[in-house]
Amino acid sequence: MSSFNDRDCGAPCCEQDPCEEELDRAGFRRAARVIKAVANEARLMIVYRLRTGECSAGALAEFVKLDPSTVSKHLAVLRGAGIVDDRREGSTVFYRLLTPCILAMLSCAGRVIDERGR
Repeated sequence: MSSFNDRDCGAPCCEQDPCEEELDRAGFRRAARVIKAVANEARLMIVYRLRTGECSAGALAEFVKLDPSTVSKHLAVLRGAGIVDDRREGSTVFYRLLTPCILAMLSCAGRVIDERGR
């Protein structure tokens, strides 16, 4: 998992340390929604692929080796959580990371795995 970048991605969402502000119960609920959105192998793969730039839904389906309708449902979860955004060009839908700082979470997961030796 050490292939994830440990540095800030430079996006505005990376500029503020989330631990600097106090979260109320609703804030924790919103954070849990984002974490749940990426708590799936296919969705993690999609986020990982989008780190290099936008990609069509069809290419994402090929990348994760799942049926396009299944990938569409995963993309809807990521879009609903504010992690990805889409744009339509003719009949093709392209996706991009809306909040690239989500990659820091993937990096952290890789560090936990590396430190635990699993």
